[in-house]
Amino acid sequence: MVQQFLPKQPPLFISYLKVGKLLYISLLLFTAESWFFYELLQKTDSSNHKVRFVMFAGCFLFSFLHIFLVLMDGWSRFQNYKRIKDQLYIYGFHPRLAASYSGSKCQRNAAIVAAAELGLDDQINQFYYKLGIRWFHYIPYFMIQDPLFPFRRSFWSRTFLEKTYTSKFDFGQIAAGQVRQNQV
Repeated sequence: MVQQFLPKQPPLFISYLKVGKLLYISLLLFTAESWFFYELLQKTDSSNHKVRFVMFAGCFLFSFLHIFLVLMDGWSRFQNYKRIKDQLYIYGFHPRLAASYSGSKCQRNAAIVAAAELGLDDQINQFYYKLGIRWFHYIPYFMIQDPLFPFRRSFWSRTFLEKTYTSKFDFGQIAAGQVRQNQV
């Protein structure tokens, strides 16, 4: 295990929000969009405007379904965050470890938040920069490489159905213990 001084750790809920900040912004947008199309759907007379009714119903269902997909994606990214934080704490920064979370903006964000909480944010940001990854790379690379990704089981399991991970360490207690040791 690599021994390192830990900065003060934020509450887990704050980390959860940081990891999924882009997802939760889109959650708000999909919620507003669902409400908007629901209102339009309510005002549309289905007997006289069948095409409009079907279009608004499709748009409502699309945005409403995405609310749940975003929540599931956020939960999966939080599981990634807990896993990589444990791995970074045990092994320190390794390019191979960071590379396994480089596929999408949300996975990179989980790794970056975990690394920042361990004081390794400079190393992981430099690594992603050397890979050619920039802040505006939002579309996951697998979507570009494999247009049939929605039909792959790995896409669904890795994006929305990540298994629950229980952290091996209480980083808040570790950081608090280091502060007490330094005061003595």
